[in-house]
Amino acid sequence: MKRNKNLFDFAKEFITNKDYRFRYLAYKGLFHNMSDEKYLRKLYKASIGKDLNLTQPNTFNEKLQWLKLNDRRIEYTKMVDKYLVRQYIAETIGEQYLIPLIGVWDSPEEIDFDSLPNQFVLKCNHNSGLGMCICKDKSKMNIGKVQAALKKGFTEDYYYLGREWPYKNVKRKILCEKYMTDGNDQLADYKIHNFNGIPRVILVCRDRFKESGLTEDFFSDKWDHLNIQRPGHPNSQQVIPKPSELNEMLLLSRQLSKDIPFVRTDFYTIQGKVYFGEITFYPASGMDRFEPDTIDQQFGEWLNLPIVNK
Repeated sequence: MKRNKNLFDFAKEFITNKDYRFRYLAYKGLFHNMSDEKYLRKLYKASIGKDLNLTQPNTFNEKLQWLKLNDRRIEYTKMVDKYLVRQYIAETIGEQYLIPLIGVWDSPEEIDFDSLPNQFVLKCNHNSGLGMCICKDKSKMNIGKVQAALKKGFTEDYYYLGREWPYKNVKRKILCEKYMTDGNDQLADYKIHNFNGIPRVILVCRDRFKESGLTEDFFSDKWDHLNIQRPGHPNSQQVIPKPSELNEMLLLSRQLSKDIPFVRTDFYTIQGKVYFGEITFYPASGMDRFEPDTIDQQFGEWLNLPIVNK
């Protein structure tokens, strides 16, 4: 009965809600031939509930859409590539911040699971999590299931979902990195939001893979807890202490975000040592609301767009 009810609710929502219908069909890839600007206008209206102002963008989410269309530096493709970004990080802030690499392959079929250690992380270099495998005990791993997930992730064209153009030309690979732990079940993920090279806000993500679900907490660069949430992601019920490595992470963020209108730089900390996670240009693809709504405007005021000659 529950399955039938879910199917009924889906069908009702699909038929009666044009915004839901567009988002669903977009996810299924039915609008690949639509121009980037037209697609972003439709997806923004379906996701945010407002018309997208590209002539005079004011909010953070509007400005992220503008940047997708107008700030297309070739180096951004390298920076979102989870394999090639390693070279960029080594050259910019130092290879000591890189999570150790175990292996890299051109396809899921090439992976020799017998040669892998007991614990590791497998992921695609061109998307945002689809196909990822976090292995804590190889003896309990279902290799067939992992291969199937990797194949699904490998074939995903991440560019088309939110027209995040840097992903369009990433040459796909599979990476295996060392499994990192600080003794707890999961590492805290420090996501530093840099506006025109200035780190202003840190989003701390925890418990992403726990049954209780992902928690998100926003802090200022002085580690003041901010009254900010995103729908569906509650604050943690635990006090999140200021990391002793905060100043180091902020300094690294300044180096990595120099001369870039907006970029998010992610880090982990383990036993006093900082590790680089990834670089993101468009958090939630600029298609997620903030609570309260005024945060979208505030973040937008911090983001100065570059002048583009057309």
